[in-house]
Amino acid sequence: MGEMVTFPSNGHTCDGYLAGDGSGPGVIVIQEWWGLVPHITDVADRFAAAGFTALAPDLYHGESTTEPDGAGKLMMALNLETAAKDLSGAVALLQQKTGRDTVGVVGYCMGGGLALVLATQRPDAVAAVAPYYGAIPWPNLQPDWSKLSAKVVGEYAENDGWASPEAARELERTLRDLDKDATVYIHPGADHAFFNDTRPEVYDATASQVAFDRTVALFREVL
Repeated sequence: MGEMVTFPSNGHTCDGYLAGDGSGPGVIVIQEWWGLVPHITDVADRFAAAGFTALAPDLYHGESTTEPDGAGKLMMALNLETAAKDLSGAVALLQQKTGRDTVGVVGYCMGGGLALVLATQRPDAVAAVAPYYGAIPWPNLQPDWSKLSAKVVGEYAENDGWASPEAARELERTLRDLDKDATVYIHPGADHAFFNDTRPEVYDATASQVAFDRTVALFREVL
């Protein structure tokens, strides 16, 4: 349904998977730690089918893996300054494609954390953010939550040692204490990465559908 595109990224370029004809609001889809794998391009296609213009930037610039050890190394080696530029470039491309000033952001695992970071870095453009079991593993990348202006609706799992329910609730409290519009949902019995239907050992079809429908509703409401 979509196609690979190249877009400017503050003096450099970044590739990404673009789905949708530009008539619907823009949504940035941020990868898990595996990279820009077929599951993420499929998710972008799903958002396009729901009426959005979806862009999944390739933050690893061509690298991906199916091995957890390799994924962990790629994630920790991610150049955060470059990733921030790539995500800001993705915002600009969607603004150009859709003719709209604001975008929504959804991210999974590592991408869920980056979705929140992007919302604090580009409050001028990010109006809605949906982190799925998102945490921020980089000590030197702690967001200034006071800058966030987006509506946040998070989707987290009960059985998650990486983005725990406790951490999700703490995020919700932190944001609400700053008078931010933030709600976190914990899916009972679900595991980390429950939305990834290419991983049958953790995939939860019911939780995935509930979460996706809620994210679509968020983007339709705000964008």
